[in-house]
Amino acid sequence: MPLSIRNGKRLATRLKVPLRTLDIDRGRQATLADRMVKAYGDASPDYLIPQVFLEWSDGKVDHLLTGFSEQAPRTAQAWRDLLASDWIRKVRARRSS
Repeated sequence: MPLSIRNGKRLATRLKVPLRTLDIDRGRQATLADRMVKAYGDASPDYLIPQVFLEWSDGKVDHLLTGFSEQAPRTAQAWRDLLASDWIRKVRARRSS
């Protein structure tokens, strides 16, 4: 299982939210991914993947992570940092109260 799918599932479980993945090699999903990255992410003509977003029920979107497609160790560290962040702890605490 790819690193970001595995960690995305961990993040979704911790935050008690659904996980949605978009495959940039599949027509409609690629179009939606392009829109998300352009509006909220680290956009460039050939943008980096993975990019991770948190979509709130009020429509707000937070960009959480941009990985390094050819540098798995850097992406793994970015995931570790995100999963251990104070921000994630605060989001979890808010959702629990």
